[in-house]
Amino acid sequence: MQTRLVAYEALNAVQQQQVSAIEVHPEQLPFCGDMYCALNTLLVNPSPGVKGFALLADDIPVAFLLLKRPPCLPHWADEHCATLHALQVDRHQQGRGFGKACLQALPTLALEVWPQIKGLELSVDTHNPAAMGLYLGAGWVDSGEAYKGQVGYERRLSWIFNS
Repeated sequence: MQTRLVAYEALNAVQQQQVSAIEVHPEQLPFCGDMYCALNTLLVNPSPGVKGFALLADDIPVAFLLLKRPPCLPHWADEHCATLHALQVDRHQQGRGFGKACLQALPTLALEVWPQIKGLELSVDTHNPAAMGLYLGAGWVDSGEAYKGQVGYERRLSWIFNS
């Protein structure tokens, strides 16, 4: 199976419809939100500081994520980085390595979109061990800082680009 991470705007109409149908397990919703909210963020008030990407498996969307830059960065983010949000792997496709595939493709794609960034950051709830394991296993580094998020305490993780 061939996977590739592509910009949302490069998807055809059928693929965009398939992205809108991506669903996560109900217990994951507090951590990553749903596709309605993610697409609303991307499409209702378009901003050059927000980009959407879909992971295609044999040209079928199986996952989605958002990247943000100023002026859309969250309060905890470094202004020289892009932040990862709303990573969602369709619940029927979970456990097949698609989250890992997103994370592997993301650094190169992020630099193509915003060549000036120094790295990527994300915030993950400490009560979300599956996500923590995914990110840490993919090489993201825990900053050691925690702050109170919407659900519980969040950890900030980063992926710094080599100069």
